[in-house]
Amino acid sequence: MMSKYMYIDESGDLGIKGSKYLVLSALLVDKPEYLDRIIKNMRRNKFKKQLKKACEIKANKSSPELRKYMLKKLNEVKGVKIFYMVLEKKKLFSEFLKDNKHKLYNYVAGKLAQNIVLNQEDVIIKIDKSKGKHLLRKDFNEYFEKKLKMKSKILKIGIEHSYSHCWSGLQFAD
Repeated sequence: MMSKYMYIDESGDLGIKGSKYLVLSALLVDKPEYLDRIIKNMRRNKFKKQLKKACEIKANKSSPELRKYMLKKLNEVKGVKIFYMVLEKKKLFSEFLKDNKHKLYNYVAGKLAQNIVLNQEDVIIKIDKSKGKHLLRKDFNEYFEKKLKMKSKILKIGIEHSYSHCWSGLQFAD
């Protein structure tokens, strides 16, 4: 059985001030090499000039043309699924979550995980290494795995943290 690959990224900041929303998205794919190929071709051809100095593709710093192209190409990849969770920060009333950005991130990620249903599959989860400290990553991993298993029958879960420029899937999730 082949593994599914899930890429998780956030948009917006974790602070209560700043952005109005915190959005967490998950991109689920069967074959991440298709995403790698799309990014590679974009860098070589159509968007060579625009991406020349960019270490990674960030949606909020990219042209509308580039974003549309990425979405078009993503739609051509078989078996892709997208999940997301939006937190409107003004509707957050928990002082505990307001005062603890890491717990807030885990809470929103847990809500996202509860909406993902996988059936008898292995999943490799790749997430941006924004959770700098090992202890915070461990806390996230345990919480997310527990929430994901609530509605899913998963055979094996692997969670990896790295920088977003390392994985094309994270650039698409962005």
